[in-house]
Amino acid sequence: MNGESIPEESRRIMARLDRIRTWSLSPAFLAIIGLGFLFTFYDIFDINVSFVQTCTQLVHGCTPETALTYLPLPTLLNLLGYVVGTLVLSPLSDRIGRRNMLLITMLITGLGSLYTALSTDYVNFTISRIVTGIGIGADLAIVNTYIGEVSPKQSRAKFTTVIFIMSALGAFFGVWLGLLLTTAPAPWPTGLPFAMGLASGWRWMYAIGAILAVIAILLRFQLPESPRWLLQRGRVADAEKIADDMEARAARRGALAAPVMDDVPTHWPPARTVPYGDIFLNPVYLKRVILLFLLWFFGYITVYAYAAGFTSVLTSLKFSPPEAGVIAAVGTIGFVIEAIVMSFIVEKLERRYWLPVGTIVTFIGAILIAVAGKSLAVDFIGAMLIFAGFNLWVSPTYALTAENFPTRARSTGFAIVDGVGHVGGGIGILVLAPLIPQLSVFWALMLISCFLIIASVIAQFTVHTRNRVFEDVSP
Repeated sequence: MNGESIPEESRRIMARLDRIRTWSLSPAFLAIIGLGFLFTFYDIFDINVSFVQTCTQLVHGCTPETALTYLPLPTLLNLLGYVVGTLVLSPLSDRIGRRNMLLITMLITGLGSLYTALSTDYVNFTISRIVTGIGIGADLAIVNTYIGEVSPKQSRAKFTTVIFIMSALGAFFGVWLGLLLTTAPAPWPTGLPFAMGLASGWRWMYAIGAILAVIAILLRFQLPESPRWLLQRGRVADAEKIADDMEARAARRGALAAPVMDDVPTHWPPARTVPYGDIFLNPVYLKRVILLFLLWFFGYITVYAYAAGFTSVLTSLKFSPPEAGVIAAVGTIGFVIEAIVMSFIVEKLERRYWLPVGTIVTFIGAILIAVAGKSLAVDFIGAMLIFAGFNLWVSPTYALTAENFPTRARSTGFAIVDGVGHVGGGIGILVLAPLIPQLSVFWALMLISCFLIIASVIAQFTVHTRNRVFEDVSP
């Protein structure tokens, strides 16, 4: 069964889009989408340093050394919020549009961050992290879907990684602000001499996040809808207007090749009323779901152990809180450098090969910290390599995940594997937290990092997607 025939005008627009080889929306739109990612990753990482203060204020008897004990519950429920948000909200973007849902998801995320800032006890803090997770989980899925659909086929991973630079900056600000606002002044490099150590520093962390969300919402109103989504919904005139603008901008950088109709499909595959049916009732996409879910599940165990818990992990391993915070903060510099470098080289390799590269870099960083002894300089280098390594594979795998599902259910497919895969991060912290204080620094970091090896092996069974048309990879 071929499904509905694609009108010739729609096929022509698709061919016109496929011949564009450069970013052809306004550069401002990259910044707008990137700002949303900055806030999203700010919220993921702001708990890293600040939770030590949060715990000591909201949990009776909590100390910096025992804060890791209380971190798993809000982290796990935050990630379960990702699952709820991404499974409930992301499919709506396949029905009502990418742009409209991007406004809604950022609103939910901002409200969750404000709720966190106003939390009066550990229970409310934990609930607020669920609300925030609902927004973030869906936002991650829809942003990556949107970027993939408006980027040239030759550089989908590149522009996903360009946006990921803003993610790195969000992580950078989240960790450094935590160090500035929640830790006491201490001589560098075992602390920040100008740290403010505000009594309510952790609350300011989340209040800033809420402000960032408001700014992101206002700016996202300017985003155009995905032309591929518009075509599938029969809104040909709207799609053509956006395609005209994209072609005009691309033509300023050089003459465009003639549209090629040969690779453009002639029929839309039958779309089901509920997008989940397009995934689970199709053997090809069901296999991809299982494979990519396992990849993200195991990969996120390492990612979130470091992203949310690195400072708490180090304090449980007898590093002082200011020292642990400084090591984590310096580590985020590696994340920023990695994202910038990857934006230039990410298209040089097939998506699946970046996971083993990131794994190797992560292990080198972990070994350096383990053997550093009292050398903070080595700790700093190790932390930067860890943050670079456990993030290096994420942006190309975002691109890979979006490419593995059809336009009619792309957000839904991404939501299932990435959103539910986040549970791995929560379960990982829950299981690892009681084990880490019993281990040496070396074995603790080896344990956290080893899950990337499993993810790397799984990644090698994914399909080739680089430089292929969306409809060719996922009809």
